[in-house]
Amino acid sequence: MIKLNKLIDAEDKIFVAGHNGMVGKAICRSLIKRGYQNIITSTRSKLDLTNATDVDDFINENRPKIVVLAAAKVGGIYANNKYPGEFILNNLLIQTNVINSSWKFNVDRFLFLGSSCIYPKLSKQPIKEEYLLNGELEKTNEYYATAKIAGLKLCEGLNKQYGFDSISLMPTNLYGIGDNYNLETSHVLPALVRKFSEAKKYDHDSVVCWGDGSPLREFLHCDDLGDACVFVLENINTHVLNKVNHSNDNFLSHLNIGTGIDISIKDLAELIAFEVGYNGKIIWDSNKPNGTHQKKLDVSLINKLGWEYKIPLKLGLKSTIKEFQDIDLGL
Repeated sequence: MIKLNKLIDAEDKIFVAGHNGMVGKAICRSLIKRGYQNIITSTRSKLDLTNATDVDDFINENRPKIVVLAAAKVGGIYANNKYPGEFILNNLLIQTNVINSSWKFNVDRFLFLGSSCIYPKLSKQPIKEEYLLNGELEKTNEYYATAKIAGLKLCEGLNKQYGFDSISLMPTNLYGIGDNYNLETSHVLPALVRKFSEAKKYDHDSVVCWGDGSPLREFLHCDDLGDACVFVLENINTHVLNKVNHSNDNFLSHLNIGTGIDISIKDLAELIAFEVGYNGKIIWDSNKPNGTHQKKLDVSLINKLGWEYKIPLKLGLKSTIKEFQDIDLGL
């Protein structure tokens, strides 16, 4: 761990784009916990992030010193396969507008949230930041991943050419408070939480899960990501990052955020079934796609800089399951 200098102040005005999503809410919670009260937000009905003029007007009028871009169109394998045009177009528009306006109106610090799916499908494991663009993307989410890579590179290009103080975080699979449990648009963990909770409530004999259960996935609680975002805002810019990164001579503008620990989808399903008290049969539908076999992140850089995750998967699952079961979703 190196000595770090604080890069933001408690009174700084911070715009969190996407504050109503799971990630945005977690970032706001972490900011407030750390004493930041000057947080500005806007609802989708008042600010259309896909409209460049609206975004320009908002940034110009509010003049935030810091912008965190947590807004995005997200979803699991099913949604990515069904709506590829929406995933790439909406994300490109949102990113380009918010990044461009922030640069144009002299925002002091910019944090871009990406995803581990930006890395090649066949990356060596664990995946280092430098593996970006070293191979083909996983087909089931390549449109979303392409948009996220474009956002990362836009931040990087403005940083290198104009000194725009931007940095990007690439979190692994996220879950936790405020997750999306819609089976058509959710990611694997919340989908399994819903399936097994329903099966327990209605005493179903079996639960059908996608794929064969063999893929390995790494999961990070959204509150850990929120804390990581605030830690990076306070301490890490690309100068600090490249001073610590000695793996190659290339300019690095993004950081992996995760646990460095993965679990098979089969084991995850069995763990969730156990936690909800479901004792029925688990059936694996191998006609459905598995996605990438493994995408475990190398988190040695962020660990070296001084941040590590705090919420173990089993503990995070307990609170996630409780939250879901407390919500009336027609179960």
